[in-house]
Amino acid sequence: MYNQRPNLILGFHGCDETVRDRLLINPNDYKMSKENYDWLGHGIYFWENNYERALVWAKDKKKRGSIKKPSVVGAVIQLGNCCDLTDKSSIDVVKSYYKLLKKDYTSISQPLPINKNIKQDKHNDLLLRELDCTLLEYMHARILTQYKADLASKGYSDYQLFDSTRGVFTEGGPAYTGAGIFDKSHIQICIRNSNCIKGFFMPRKKIKWPA
Repeated sequence: MYNQRPNLILGFHGCDETVRDRLLINPNDYKMSKENYDWLGHGIYFWENNYERALVWAKDKKKRGSIKKPSVVGAVIQLGNCCDLTDKSSIDVVKSYYKLLKKDYTSISQPLPINKNIKQDKHNDLLLRELDCTLLEYMHARILTQYKADLASKGYSDYQLFDSTRGVFTEGGPAYTGAGIFDKSHIQICIRNSNCIKGFFMPRKKIKWPA
């Protein structure tokens, strides 16, 4: 009942300058991430109301040689029917599908994927989220299958497809000695239904006011 998120929010996507400019000119020319380690499953990723974190991410990508000119594009987003992993009801849904996923893997005598660290990450933040990605994609696929079956058999379904997934993450180690606050904590958004993106914009710099 309360999964619907009707309000508009701002998201920021770190990318190469060419990608930013392309989206501003042709907002339908987007690319969905489909990596097997995506933290929130497959979709279009944004940092919620966090321009600086998006820019840091893009600069880190440049250091690894996958971006030439780090940049950020902004987006106006409506989350729609959201699998919000800060919400108890959504977490319970994901947990229920984990049981089904585990049962399916056991039936074929296969181990579940696991979340993994990378050598370069001294904080061990499990940056490769293969288990989480597999689970969320499994959940979406099961819901879609049941949704289509219901439509075919009775013309409607009580199942609702998720338009987006949202999660809060602690990352990067303590912000200072003894801290319970982490240096790279953030809220991440994964858009599955691109109709949730109402438009892209060029982030502007703050000016001194009054002059």
